Amino acid sequence: MTNRFLGVRQAVVAAGSVAVLGLVAGCGGSDGGSGDGTSSAPSTASGTATSSATDAPTGASGVPTDAVSNSLTPSAPPASASVTRCHTSELSASVGRNNPGAGQENFPVVLTNESHRPCTLYGYPGTAFVDASGKQLGADPERSAAKPETVKLAPGGSAWAGLSFANPEISGAGTATPAALVVTPPDEEDPLKVTWTGGAVPVSGDESSVRLIPFSPGTGA
Repeated sequence: MTNRFLGVRQAVVAAGSVAVLGLVAGCGGSDGGSGDGTSSAPSTASGTATSSATDAPTGASGVPTDAVSNSLTPSAPPASASVTRCHTSELSASVGRNNPGAGQENFPVVLTNESHRPCTLYGYPGTAFVDASGKQLGADPERSAAKPETVKLAPGGSAWAGLSFANPEISGAGTATPAALVVTPPDEEDPLKVTWTGGAVPVSGDESSVRLIPFSPGTGA
């Protein structure tokens, strides 16, 4: 997984820009519009936390306002008549083990299909670090310039999206330790909440950006 994360980071540097991702909203491609998106998963590593849709914070209970602001995806390719995008109620979320490298912390954000039908994910998850009260920690994550692909999930199948940030001890960024990572599947509005066990994350100052790469098949392990 390290090589994959590093390869994507090189592509991001070459592209020279990233698009800002909505705080918790899943994004299949560019912001706005609508489109199809492309699982509790087997643990991706020791210490992995999992969550189902029933764990998600709701409405006025502390989910940040922007939690579903960028969940729609006009650029997602159309699904076939028999296979449509995965809905939050059909998925579980987990965060795999950190795979650090080159001063970066790299975590796979995994969605697993818990339903009895195949479905698809396309693009990026919405993500946000939150404290115990549900308040957002740090700025909205940024999406890489990597081209998304449609990932078809059979029942029990998983897909992962990479979440990366510079090691705060190296970068000198201000930090906080989240209580959870809120994850929203592409084109969905209802989030999933995963207990965060990855330690401190950058929330202020230089090198505090958190970046995402789009979904790929598997768990990223």
